[in-house]
Amino acid sequence: MLKSALRTIGLVAVAVMLAQPARAAVDVQWWHAMSGELGRQLEKLAADFNASQSGYRIVPVYKGNYTETVTAAIFAFRSRSQPAIVQVNEIATATMMAAKGATYPVYELMRDQAEYFSPADYLPAITGFYTDLAGNMLSFPFNASTPILYYNKDLFRAAGLDPEVPPKTWPELGVAAKRLRAAGSPCGFTTSWPSWINVENFSAFHDLPVATRSNGLGGLDAVLTFNNPTMVRHIAQLSEWQKTKVFDYGGRATSAEPRFQKGECGIFIGSSGTRADILTNAKFEVGYGMLPYWPDVAAAPLNSIIGGATLWVLRDRPRDEYKGVAKFFAFLSQSTVQAAWHQKTGYLPITRAAFDLTRTQGFYDRNPGTASSIEQITRKPPTENSRGLRLGSFTLIRDAIEDELEQAFAGKKPAQAALDAAVDRGNKLLRQFERANPAQ
Repeated sequence: MLKSALRTIGLVAVAVMLAQPARAAVDVQWWHAMSGELGRQLEKLAADFNASQSGYRIVPVYKGNYTETVTAAIFAFRSRSQPAIVQVNEIATATMMAAKGATYPVYELMRDQAEYFSPADYLPAITGFYTDLAGNMLSFPFNASTPILYYNKDLFRAAGLDPEVPPKTWPELGVAAKRLRAAGSPCGFTTSWPSWINVENFSAFHDLPVATRSNGLGGLDAVLTFNNPTMVRHIAQLSEWQKTKVFDYGGRATSAEPRFQKGECGIFIGSSGTRADILTNAKFEVGYGMLPYWPDVAAAPLNSIIGGATLWVLRDRPRDEYKGVAKFFAFLSQSTVQAAWHQKTGYLPITRAAFDLTRTQGFYDRNPGTASSIEQITRKPPTENSRGLRLGSFTLIRDAIEDELEQAFAGKKPAQAALDAAVDRGNKLLRQFERANPAQ
């Protein structure tokens, strides 16, 4: 009798449990700035994480380009409708650091949520960009890139150039671009992100300062100094090549990329992270190389610096969302996940283990040249001039630099005058930022 009653009670308990609805997964919004093939790869990451567990659901939301995404997050925070995660480009790091009450530092998040997190696991060239003076990581490095040289092997063959040998120096690039023009290419070479490539990374690769105070990493009182003789010579040479389309300015941000993908320009210097889109759209064999350098500059080539973006966590979201964010970041750090992301997109592997796994898997052997980005950024130990940049209002400063570069390329200003004006305009913006953030 007792056994029967207990059996009945047990069956009833099981029935009640089965009748109760399953606990719904906690949604975690992730606002991002990736479209096209990169956007599809990003959505796959979220889907893979969601399939790996049932407690949390990452919801990617495309918000436009980097500036539009950050702006949307700022306005959303004011109305308490912000996401838990927002993708922010690297040059907005100082701005995000100044917004201390709005952000939840990643090192604190992972500690609070008891998720494994060791900065030593990540590549120093990447972590240095997103840590405070005490070495604490403030945001999660996600899509870290560096500019590399792409070239059209088919056009190289048609111009009588060796398709297996990319130009290594600026003089060599000039010669190759002139051969491409002579063979009928509408332009010899172009670049995307004019300031990032031709000022910021050019300076790092030649061990030249963009600004004092370790390019701003040492404090907000930094002063721009990139109007030096080597930089002036470089911009003057680009302006001279522009006259005959040996170099052909293609616009800001990623505007120039389609010109390479369509076969108009035989050489293109752009983000390593655009490899996925290039391979998706190009109808020719693509070659890879490192950034060119001026061989008479004693320190060159040094190392390039990163671009791309990082993931910042915003405060004032429900507590259970933060557990999901921490688990998602732990998932993104897995070597298998990072290796696949690196191989499919061209972005740098953020961890040593992911780089080692990619090499062990034979990816670089099967795809010659694809290790250019990681080899370039780790060429030599970074100096004060090649660790990266952390300058306030740098989005606006970059606009000022590109305004002036366009004046030089159009022949409206000499290179020296254009760079002097860019430095003057940029320093005014730095002082405004410094006054607005006196405690930083």
